[in-house]
Amino acid sequence: STCGSTLALMDGGVPIKRPVSGIAMGLIQEEGKTVVLSDIQGLEDFLGDMDFKVTGTTEGITALQMDNKATGLTFDILARALQQAKEGRAFILQKMLDVIPEPRHTTRSTAPRIVSIQVPTDKIRDVIGSGGKVIRGIQDETGASVDIQEDGTVFVGGTGESVDQAVERIKLIIKVPEPGEEYTGRVVSIQPFGAFVNLLPGKDGLLHISQIAHERVEKVTDYLQEGQVVKVKVLETDDKGRVKLSMKALTERPAGMPEREPREPREYRERAPRQPRENREYREPREPREPRADQADQSEQG
Repeated sequence: STCGSTLALMDGGVPIKRPVSGIAMGLIQEEGKTVVLSDIQGLEDFLGDMDFKVTGTTEGITALQMDNKATGLTFDILARALQQAKEGRAFILQKMLDVIPEPRHTTRSTAPRIVSIQVPTDKIRDVIGSGGKVIRGIQDETGASVDIQEDGTVFVGGTGESVDQAVERIKLIIKVPEPGEEYTGRVVSIQPFGAFVNLLPGKDGLLHISQIAHERVEKVTDYLQEGQVVKVKVLETDDKGRVKLSMKALTERPAGMPEREPREPREYRERAPRQPRENREYREPREPREPRADQADQSEQG
Protein backbone atom coordinates (compact mmCIF):
# COMPACT_ATOMS: atom_id res chain seq x y z
CA SER A 1 0.00 0.00 0.00
CA THR A 2 2.90 2.38 0.71
CA CYS A 3 4.45 1.84 -2.73
CA GLY A 4 1.09 2.10 -4.47
CA SER A 5 0.22 5.32 -2.60
CA THR A 6 3.55 6.88 -3.54
CA LEU A 7 3.12 5.98 -7.20
CA ALA A 8 -0.44 7.36 -7.18
CA LEU A 9 0.68 10.67 -5.66
CA MET A 10 3.51 11.06 -8.16
CA ASP A 11 1.26 10.13 -11.07
CA GLY A 12 -1.38 12.59 -9.85
CA GLY A 13 1.11 15.44 -9.83
CA VAL A 14 1.36 15.86 -6.06
CA PRO A 15 4.76 17.45 -5.33
CA ILE A 16 5.96 15.04 -2.61
CA LYS A 17 9.41 15.68 -1.15
CA ARG A 18 10.78 12.16 -1.66
CA PRO A 19 9.25 8.87 -2.84
CA VAL A 20 8.66 6.20 -0.17
CA SER A 21 8.92 2.44 -0.60
CA GLY A 22 8.08 -0.30 1.87
CA ILE A 23 8.59 -4.00 2.52
CA ALA A 24 7.20 -6.64 4.89
CA MET A 25 9.75 -8.83 6.71
CA GLY A 26 9.06 -12.18 8.34
CA LEU A 27 10.68 -14.57 10.80
CA ILE A 28 10.59 -18.33 11.23
CA GLN A 29 12.20 -20.08 14.19
CA GLU A 30 12.42 -23.88 14.15
CA GLU A 31 14.64 -26.21 16.24
CA GLY A 32 16.99 -23.43 17.24
CA LYS A 33 17.31 -22.08 13.73
CA THR A 34 16.21 -18.56 12.74
CA VAL A 35 15.43 -17.40 9.21
CA VAL A 36 14.58 -13.79 8.32
CA LEU A 37 12.26 -13.58 5.30
CA SER A 38 11.84 -10.64 2.91
CA ASP A 39 8.62 -9.59 1.20
CA ILE A 40 6.35 -12.07 2.95
CA GLN A 41 2.79 -12.83 1.91
CA GLY A 42 -0.33 -13.90 3.79
CA LEU A 43 0.63 -17.57 4.31
CA GLU A 44 4.09 -16.69 5.64
CA ASP A 45 2.56 -14.06 7.89
CA PHE A 46 0.07 -16.59 9.27
CA LEU A 47 2.57 -19.41 9.87
CA GLY A 48 5.60 -17.26 10.72
CA ASP A 49 6.73 -15.84 14.05
CA MET A 50 7.00 -12.17 13.07
CA ASP A 51 5.46 -9.59 10.73
CA PHE A 52 7.81 -6.62 10.52
CA LYS A 53 6.92 -3.77 8.12
CA VAL A 54 9.46 -1.08 7.22
CA THR A 55 8.96 2.00 5.03
CA GLY A 56 11.38 4.75 4.12
CA THR A 57 13.12 6.92 1.57
CA THR A 58 16.73 7.10 0.41
CA GLU A 59 17.40 9.21 3.49
CA GLY A 60 16.13 6.79 6.12
CA ILE A 61 13.21 4.96 7.72
CA THR A 62 9.86 6.73 7.93
CA ALA A 63 7.73 4.11 9.72
CA LEU A 64 7.94 0.72 11.48
CA GLN A 65 5.26 -1.77 12.51
CA MET A 66 5.70 -5.19 14.11
CA ASP A 67 3.56 -8.15 15.09
CA ASN A 68 5.68 -10.65 17.05
CA LYS A 69 4.70 -14.23 17.96
CA ALA A 70 8.16 -15.34 19.04
CA THR A 71 9.11 -15.59 22.69
CA GLY A 72 11.72 -12.92 22.16
CA LEU A 73 13.93 -11.11 19.63
CA THR A 74 17.63 -10.57 20.00
CA PHE A 75 19.42 -7.45 18.78
CA ASP A 76 21.14 -9.60 16.19
CA ILE A 77 17.84 -10.80 14.69
CA LEU A 78 16.46 -7.27 14.64
CA ALA A 79 19.62 -5.91 13.00
CA ARG A 80 19.48 -8.62 10.31
CA ALA A 81 15.81 -7.78 9.65
CA LEU A 82 16.51 -4.08 9.31
CA GLN A 83 19.46 -4.63 6.99
CA GLN A 84 17.47 -6.96 4.72
CA ALA A 85 14.60 -4.47 4.76
CA LYS A 86 16.95 -1.66 3.70
CA GLU A 87 18.22 -3.67 0.75
CA GLY A 88 14.70 -4.67 -0.21
CA ARG A 89 13.37 -1.11 0.04
CA ALA A 90 16.18 0.19 -2.17
CA PHE A 91 15.46 -2.47 -4.80
CA ILE A 92 11.73 -1.75 -4.83
CA LEU A 93 12.26 2.01 -4.87
CA GLN A 94 14.48 1.77 -7.94
CA LYS A 95 11.80 -0.21 -9.78
CA MET A 96 9.28 2.50 -8.87
CA LEU A 97 11.56 5.27 -10.14
CA ASP A 98 12.08 3.37 -13.39
CA VAL A 99 8.36 3.89 -14.02
CA ILE A 100 7.91 7.43 -12.63
CA PRO A 101 11.22 9.18 -11.84
CA GLU A 102 9.54 12.26 -10.32
CA PRO A 103 6.08 13.72 -9.66
CA ARG A 104 4.29 14.93 -12.77
CA HIS A 105 4.46 18.69 -13.27
CA THR A 106 0.72 18.98 -13.88
CA THR A 107 -2.05 17.67 -11.68
CA ARG A 108 -4.19 14.90 -13.10
CA SER A 109 -7.75 15.86 -13.93
CA THR A 110 -8.96 13.10 -11.63
CA ALA A 111 -6.84 14.23 -8.67
CA PRO A 112 -8.88 15.98 -5.96
CA ARG A 113 -7.61 19.35 -4.79
CA ILE A 114 -8.62 22.22 -2.54
CA VAL A 115 -8.02 25.90 -3.26
CA SER A 116 -8.50 28.68 -0.71
CA ILE A 117 -9.22 32.31 -1.58
CA GLN A 118 -10.07 35.35 0.53
CA VAL A 119 -13.11 37.55 -0.05
CA PRO A 120 -14.03 40.78 1.77
CA THR A 121 -16.39 40.10 4.66
CA ASP A 122 -18.94 42.54 3.24
CA LYS A 123 -19.05 40.43 0.06
CA ILE A 124 -19.83 37.12 1.82
CA ARG A 125 -23.57 37.67 1.45
CA ASP A 126 -23.14 38.29 -2.29
CA VAL A 127 -21.35 34.94 -2.69
CA ILE A 128 -23.96 33.10 -0.63
CA GLY A 129 -26.97 34.87 -2.12
CA SER A 130 -30.52 35.02 -0.87
CA GLY A 131 -31.26 31.74 0.89
CA GLY A 132 -27.98 30.30 -0.44
CA LYS A 133 -29.17 30.57 -4.05
CA VAL A 134 -25.87 31.86 -5.48
CA ILE A 135 -23.53 29.42 -3.72
CA ARG A 136 -25.80 26.47 -4.58
CA GLY A 137 -25.82 27.57 -8.19
CA ILE A 138 -22.00 27.65 -8.27
CA GLN A 139 -21.79 24.15 -6.80
CA ASP A 140 -24.47 22.69 -9.06
CA GLU A 141 -23.07 24.20 -12.25
CA THR A 142 -19.37 23.50 -11.62
CA GLY A 143 -19.51 20.34 -9.49
CA ALA A 144 -17.11 21.84 -6.93
CA SER A 145 -17.77 22.19 -3.21
CA VAL A 146 -17.66 25.69 -1.70
CA ASP A 147 -17.28 26.38 2.02
CA ILE A 148 -17.21 29.98 3.33
CA GLN A 149 -15.85 30.94 6.75
CA GLU A 150 -16.90 33.97 8.79
CA ASP A 151 -13.54 35.71 8.17
CA GLY A 152 -14.04 35.56 4.40
CA THR A 153 -11.88 32.49 3.74
CA VAL A 154 -13.41 30.36 0.98
CA PHE A 155 -12.40 26.72 0.46
CA VAL A 156 -13.16 25.32 -2.99
CA GLY A 157 -12.70 21.58 -3.52
CA GLY A 158 -13.16 19.29 -6.48
CA THR A 159 -11.47 17.61 -9.41
CA GLY A 160 -10.42 18.78 -12.84
CA GLU A 161 -11.55 22.19 -14.04
CA SER A 162 -14.45 22.40 -11.59
CA VAL A 163 -12.28 24.09 -8.95
CA ASP A 164 -10.96 26.73 -11.37
CA GLN A 165 -14.46 27.40 -12.69
CA ALA A 166 -15.89 27.87 -9.20
CA VAL A 167 -13.02 30.15 -8.13
CA GLU A 168 -13.49 32.27 -11.27
CA ARG A 169 -17.23 32.58 -10.57
CA ILE A 170 -16.55 33.76 -7.03
CA LYS A 171 -13.93 36.29 -8.19
CA LEU A 172 -16.41 37.74 -10.69
CA ILE A 173 -19.03 38.14 -7.95
CA ILE A 174 -16.72 40.09 -5.62
CA LYS A 175 -14.99 42.10 -8.34
CA VAL A 176 -15.57 45.86 -8.40
CA PRO A 177 -15.29 47.39 -11.89
CA GLU A 178 -12.45 49.91 -12.06
CA PRO A 179 -12.36 53.07 -14.19
CA GLY A 180 -10.78 52.40 -17.57
CA GLU A 181 -11.77 48.71 -17.70
CA GLU A 182 -13.69 47.48 -20.72
CA TYR A 183 -16.55 44.98 -20.60
CA THR A 184 -18.85 43.23 -23.02
CA GLY A 185 -22.26 43.12 -21.41
CA ARG A 186 -25.95 42.63 -22.12
CA VAL A 187 -28.52 45.42 -21.95
CA VAL A 188 -30.93 44.43 -19.19
CA SER A 189 -33.10 47.53 -18.94
CA ILE A 190 -34.00 50.57 -21.07
CA GLN A 191 -34.92 53.87 -19.42
CA PRO A 192 -35.62 57.36 -20.87
CA PHE A 193 -32.32 58.58 -19.45
CA GLY A 194 -30.18 55.63 -20.59
CA ALA A 195 -29.74 51.88 -20.25
CA PHE A 196 -28.48 49.44 -17.63
CA VAL A 197 -25.85 46.98 -18.81
CA ASN A 198 -24.91 43.80 -16.95
CA LEU A 199 -21.13 43.65 -16.51
CA LEU A 200 -20.60 40.87 -13.97
CA PRO A 201 -22.86 38.45 -12.09
CA GLY A 202 -25.07 40.69 -9.96
CA LYS A 203 -23.36 43.90 -11.12
CA ASP A 204 -25.01 46.34 -13.56
CA GLY A 205 -23.79 49.73 -14.75
CA LEU A 206 -25.59 52.81 -16.07
CA LEU A 207 -25.00 53.81 -19.68
CA HIS A 208 -26.33 57.37 -19.75
CA ILE A 209 -28.01 58.58 -22.93
CA SER A 210 -25.23 61.14 -23.40
CA GLN A 211 -22.62 58.34 -23.45
CA ILE A 212 -24.21 56.18 -26.14
CA ALA A 213 -22.94 58.00 -29.23
CA HIS A 214 -21.02 61.12 -30.19
CA GLU A 215 -24.06 62.59 -31.93
CA ARG A 216 -27.09 63.72 -30.02
CA VAL A 217 -29.33 60.81 -29.04
CA GLU A 218 -33.01 61.66 -28.82
CA LYS A 219 -34.30 58.20 -27.86
CA VAL A 220 -32.34 55.38 -26.28
CA THR A 221 -34.35 52.80 -28.21
CA ASP A 222 -33.03 54.22 -31.49
CA TYR A 223 -29.63 52.76 -30.56
CA LEU A 224 -30.22 50.02 -27.99
CA GLN A 225 -32.66 47.21 -27.28
CA GLU A 226 -33.03 44.92 -24.26
CA GLY A 227 -30.89 41.80 -24.67
CA GLN A 228 -28.45 43.53 -27.01
CA VAL A 229 -24.77 42.83 -26.33
CA VAL A 230 -22.62 45.96 -26.25
CA LYS A 231 -19.04 46.87 -25.44
CA VAL A 232 -18.64 49.56 -22.79
CA LYS A 233 -15.93 51.33 -20.82
CA VAL A 234 -16.09 52.11 -17.11
CA LEU A 235 -15.95 55.85 -16.47
CA GLU A 236 -16.49 55.96 -12.74
CA THR A 237 -17.44 53.89 -9.71
CA ASP A 238 -18.79 55.89 -6.78
CA ASP A 239 -18.67 55.15 -3.05
CA LYS A 240 -22.00 53.31 -3.22
CA GLY A 241 -20.74 50.95 -5.92
CA ARG A 242 -22.72 52.55 -8.74
CA VAL A 243 -20.95 52.25 -12.09
CA LYS A 244 -21.07 54.78 -14.91
CA LEU A 245 -20.42 53.47 -18.41
CA SER A 246 -19.73 54.82 -21.87
CA MET A 247 -20.02 53.41 -25.38
CA LYS A 248 -18.74 56.44 -27.22
CA ALA A 249 -15.49 56.39 -25.24
CA LEU A 250 -14.54 53.29 -27.24
CA THR A 251 -15.21 54.88 -30.64
CA GLU A 252 -13.55 57.77 -32.43
CA ARG A 253 -15.45 60.96 -33.04
CA PRO A 254 -16.60 61.17 -36.70
CA ALA A 255 -14.44 63.44 -38.84
CA GLY A 256 -15.70 66.98 -39.00
CA MET A 257 -18.01 66.64 -36.02
CA PRO A 258 -17.36 69.58 -33.68
CA GLU A 259 -17.06 68.93 -30.01
CA ARG A 260 -19.93 70.10 -27.95
CA GLU A 261 -19.44 73.35 -26.16
CA PRO A 262 -19.91 72.97 -22.44
CA ARG A 263 -23.10 74.51 -21.22
CA GLU A 264 -22.73 77.77 -19.32
CA PRO A 265 -24.09 77.62 -15.82
CA ARG A 266 -27.37 79.38 -15.28
CA GLU A 267 -27.02 82.83 -13.81
CA TYR A 268 -28.24 83.16 -10.31
CA ARG A 269 -31.33 85.31 -10.34
CA GLU A 270 -32.17 87.15 -7.17
CA ARG A 271 -35.76 86.92 -6.20
CA ALA A 272 -37.57 89.90 -4.85
CA PRO A 273 -38.40 89.49 -1.20
CA ARG A 274 -41.96 88.48 -0.54
CA GLN A 275 -44.29 91.20 0.70
CA PRO A 276 -45.76 90.55 4.11
CA ARG A 277 -49.44 89.75 4.12
CA GLU A 278 -51.80 92.47 5.21
CA ASN A 279 -53.56 91.95 8.49
CA ARG A 280 -57.10 90.79 7.94
CA GLU A 281 -60.01 92.52 9.61
CA TYR A 282 -61.40 90.84 12.68
CA ARG A 283 -64.55 88.89 12.02
CA GLU A 284 -67.15 87.86 14.54
CA PRO A 285 -67.48 84.09 14.98
CA ARG A 286 -70.37 82.56 13.13
CA GLU A 287 -73.51 81.37 14.89
CA PRO A 288 -73.81 77.56 15.09
CA ARG A 289 -75.92 76.17 12.29
CA GLU A 290 -79.18 74.33 12.86
CA PRO A 291 -78.93 70.60 12.02
CA ARG A 292 -80.50 69.55 8.79
CA ALA A 293 -83.80 67.69 8.82
CA ASP A 294 -82.36 64.32 7.73
CA GLN A 295 -79.65 64.54 10.40
CA ALA A 296 -82.30 65.41 13.03
CA ASP A 297 -84.39 62.36 12.01
CA GLN A 298 -81.39 60.04 12.28
CA SER A 299 -80.57 61.40 15.75
CA GLU A 300 -84.15 60.81 16.89
CA GLN A 301 -84.11 57.25 15.53
CA GLY A 302 -80.85 56.63 17.29
